[in-house]
Amino acid sequence: MNETMVCAVGNVATQPVHREAPTGPSARFRLAVTARYLDREKNTWTDGHTNFFTVWANRQLAANVTASVNVGDPVVVQGRLKVRTDVREGQSRTWADIDAVAIGHDLSRGTAAFRRTGRADGAAAPVGPPRPEPDWETPADGTDRPGATQDQQHAEPVLVT
Repeated sequence: MNETMVCAVGNVATQPVHREAPTGPSARFRLAVTARYLDREKNTWTDGHTNFFTVWANRQLAANVTASVNVGDPVVVQGRLKVRTDVREGQSRTWADIDAVAIGHDLSRGTAAFRRTGRADGAAAPVGPPRPEPDWETPADGTDRPGATQDQQHAEPVLVT
């Protein structure tokens, strides 16, 4: 079955609520997504309509959201869009939920410090010495060709067509 995947960028509108269920942890919060546009007459940015989504996170994502996200934080949410309608007291109501696959802070609007969590099975994630940053620069004289002998490194490069 096809699902509607969305990516929403907005602000956390309510503090995440964490629940322990028989199927595993779950968390939910409201996300406010406001369109902004340039009003050319006033030459200023103006807020447009605000859409609100209920974001649902499960399992490890739920625990991480509860520990990391607060009201007002700018976030990016990716997940499955679920639209529900219901009739209550004679009025039709519609809700838009996002079953989140990934949630993160919007780094275009601030900084964040990432901390890796332990695995769900209790085993610690493998930790080793930090890897050195690779040297992506190639010397102008062409001496850094992998697998080349000392003489080949100083020879003119061969153009293969």
